[in-house]
Amino acid sequence: MAYQKVCSADALEVGTMTKVNIDGTNVLLYRREDGYYATQRRCSHMRLPLDKGKIEDDVVQCPFHRARFNIKTGEVQSWASFPPGIQICNILLGEKALKTFPVKVEKGEVYINAEENVAEHA
Repeated sequence: MAYQKVCSADALEVGTMTKVNIDGTNVLLYRREDGYYATQRRCSHMRLPLDKGKIEDDVVQCPFHRARFNIKTGEVQSWASFPPGIQICNILLGEKALKTFPVKVEKGEVYINAEENVAEHA
């Protein structure tokens, strides 16, 4: 599959994200001051969508259970903490990082390789 064009580079404002589908893979594309980043669209906690979550600095927070992930690395910053009692589920589910995908910008267009997980090559 390799890289697929997903949007023009000026389609996203800095500090925002958008969902894209690349050949059946649901991805979130983020625009930060220093570039574009991509992660899986669903939270690794209970597979709920992250696209309505909050972005603060380089972290996206799940709108459902408040798990927080670094959008550059996918690493868990803090695990699900809401509502009270969710920690019981956390024992069974365990912390899991988000998949991240390579992003490049060429000639004013943004491309994502949803076939390759960045963490596998770090």
